[in-house]
Amino acid sequence: MPRQTRTLKTAVLAVAIAVGFIIQSTAAQARDMQVLTVAGGCFWCVEADFEKVTGVEEVVSGYTGGTVENPTYKQVTRGGTGHYEAVEIRFDADQISARQLFNLFFRSIDPTDAGGQFCDRGESYRTAIFVSDPAERQQARAAKAAAERELGQSIVTPILDAGPFYEAEAYHQDYYKGQDRILTRRGIKTQAAAYEFYRDACGRDERIRELWGDNAPFVG
Repeated sequence: MPRQTRTLKTAVLAVAIAVGFIIQSTAAQARDMQVLTVAGGCFWCVEADFEKVTGVEEVVSGYTGGTVENPTYKQVTRGGTGHYEAVEIRFDADQISARQLFNLFFRSIDPTDAGGQFCDRGESYRTAIFVSDPAERQQARAAKAAAERELGQSIVTPILDAGPFYEAEAYHQDYYKGQDRILTRRGIKTQAAAYEFYRDACGRDERIRELWGDNAPFVG
């Protein structure tokens, strides 16, 4: 093959690769990525539930709603900070809407309980939705009203203005699938096994199934 022909083919290939990369990058940038913040009791459980949802890119455990900057887990669970255990749900709005996520959220918690969730009691385990603009508030209110009609009971989960969100310590992120081995009251277990035992013993799925029946999205 003549040298000029080889050079031309190489140049054409390079241009094609560059164009393909630009197209892929533009498509990725064009995605409508959004964030919702909710509190549903133990953030391990909320993270585990919503990372299963198509269109959700990532769920981050953290703290919000209180007055203490950069709180620690011990501070929040001890009480007095005003913070909730919460999560940020980062999602592609072209695949799933905020309203759909709020619908799933209400059916993944006990929204009739104002004192905590399941076996976890106290201010840090209360439920809430944190909204950042009027459109989000309207969608949250609509989802709450629909859930209340379906449940036939008053829902106490408040819809609050969003404030600073502080990411929880690294060991809390993706705790439900962690493979680090830890000492528990039932011996040495992986984080994932300890999480499964905790969730079952706390009665989370049992209570959600009792409330929502076949409309509970994350329990069998």
